[in-house]
Amino acid sequence: MADQVQPSPAAQPDHGQSSEDASFTETTGKGRSSFPKRGEPVITGINRVGLWSLYIKEVRRFLKVQTQTIWAPAVTTLLFLVIFTVALGRSDREILGVNFATFVAPGLIVMGMMQNAFANSSFSLLSGKIQGTIIDLLMPPLSTGELMTGIVAAAVTRAVAVGCAVALAMAFYPGVTLATAHPWAVVWFGLMGAVMLALMGLLASIWAEKFDHNAAVTNFVIAPLSLLSGTFYVIDNLAPLFQTISRFNPFFYVISGFRFGFLGQSDIGDTNQAVIHSAIGLGLFNLVFAFVVYRILASGWKIRS
Repeated sequence: MADQVQPSPAAQPDHGQSSEDASFTETTGKGRSSFPKRGEPVITGINRVGLWSLYIKEVRRFLKVQTQTIWAPAVTTLLFLVIFTVALGRSDREILGVNFATFVAPGLIVMGMMQNAFANSSFSLLSGKIQGTIIDLLMPPLSTGELMTGIVAAAVTRAVAVGCAVALAMAFYPGVTLATAHPWAVVWFGLMGAVMLALMGLLASIWAEKFDHNAAVTNFVIAPLSLLSGTFYVIDNLAPLFQTISRFNPFFYVISGFRFGFLGQSDIGDTNQAVIHSAIGLGLFNLVFAFVVYRILASGWKIRS
């Protein structure tokens, strides 16, 4: 019939366009532009927004309970100082030319930093595995390196916060002097110690299947290596065999180098050049350790299974 409305060509289905392609096609006023094909990456390079979001999430997590995560470790570390100075320092005992309280304070500061860096990073993946929320970390468009960087950076942030809180508390303790002789050593060894324990905590959280496993690493690995690394003594007081064993402990170089930054003296040596070799060695150790943790995390071992 003449008066019957014929469908316009625009209304006819386009049989040349598959339904799959049509779902990824957006029509604009100037023509058609296609979305990226399935599986084609949209974010190239570093996902700065995602990395920053993960970092802020991890920082806010420990800041919400800062009484437990920052101030409680400061009080515990200060109690160590009180107990040992009362027990060993009442006779004005001097070590490396300073009183015992000033000698032991830097070691306690960096020990608190390392232990809390481990505690923060070891909780991130483990809590997700136990609570079933680990998909929140695996599904976002973050690479393995970005995921590891965000967790480690947040752990280092907590370590720095704890270190500042402990130093502030010790600054008011009678007999403690926290003047810095070599600021570069304080910054470098403090950060390297925090990074090392953050990586160790991340590795522990990958391996652990329950909180008991994580506590076992803390009690049988982290605590002995921290307390037997020269925090409360100089290794020259040990037998030659135990001095050699101490020098294979990476915690020893962190604590001695950090102490060198405050006192200008340490078990490593009394000059910049003597400590710089240890600083370089510690940095290389962290690079190798980070590569190992990266490969394990990328493999999905005990995470994606």
